[in-house]
Amino acid sequence: MRYAGLGLAFVSSWCFAFSGPMAKYLITAGLAPIEAVWTRMAGAGLLLVAVLAVVKPRALRIPRSRLPFFGLYAVMAVAGVQTLYFVAITRLPVGIALLLEFMAPVMVVAWVRFVRKVRLARAAYIGAVVAVVGLGIVVEAWQGMRLDALGLLLGLLAGACCAGYFLMNDSFGDDVDPLGLIAWGMTGAAVVLIPFARPWDIPWAAFTATVAPDGGRTLPVLGAYLWMVLIATVIAYILGVNAVRRLSAAVGATVASLEVIGGAVVAWALVGETLGVFQIVGGLLVLSGALLAQTATASPSPSPAAEPDAEPDANPVTARR
Repeated sequence: MRYAGLGLAFVSSWCFAFSGPMAKYLITAGLAPIEAVWTRMAGAGLLLVAVLAVVKPRALRIPRSRLPFFGLYAVMAVAGVQTLYFVAITRLPVGIALLLEFMAPVMVVAWVRFVRKVRLARAAYIGAVVAVVGLGIVVEAWQGMRLDALGLLLGLLAGACCAGYFLMNDSFGDDVDPLGLIAWGMTGAAVVLIPFARPWDIPWAAFTATVAPDGGRTLPVLGAYLWMVLIATVIAYILGVNAVRRLSAAVGATVASLEVIGGAVVAWALVGETLGVFQIVGGLLVLSGALLAQTATASPSPSPAAEPDAEPDANPVTARR
């Protein structure tokens, strides 16, 4: 199960990697970033709800006791990550904002250790730190260090919401269907973002255009949008949630850092953004950190507070259940 989870996380990170490059086609066609985010969440949410209503209606049932959980998931784990990141990049260099968002693995490890009081294998801590260092090299964080205080706060909040996404995916029980959680999470996020995206003002005619970002390949905007919804959102979220359920929040968050590397490769192939020496070296570090962190599921250390006769859980995060 551990290797299956690792494989799901890896594929999920590469599916997510298409979101940025595909969004560039929408933005080039005239949509604002927040409008691109809204169309992504609304399209994916409505698609999943419609499909589940036909093939698996029970997945859409929300236990009354779980309504706050679903609401928090939509606001923080979906809308919060997307919106805070896009606002942060208006006040910070994109590379800095991206690095702040992908501080999530370190935040998850810290939360698990100091809030949940669960001891993780040393590989989880080392892997998370190595991955973040690698990300710093990938985005060349030393460039443009004119940090805006509010932008810094927004970037860190985006990272906290991203960490919350992994922690919440790891925490729900059998009374919640993962597919239903994703469907209602995306739909709820779209509803939350309506006042900011103002969908009635979106230039919908842009979806009939064919555009090419500077130095990129020419693609129909509608094709880019459908790929972003189906691959970079629906499939990516489904695989990501199931990966965390098989691994742990700490390991899942670290492996998800590979999205930055995947995004760089996809951007190079589609929109003409080249990979430099720093991106290659940093990418190798991210990969090393992710692979190191996944070994944390093999032999977790029991908490000192555990009962002497209690068997350690195979998953260091779910040992609290």
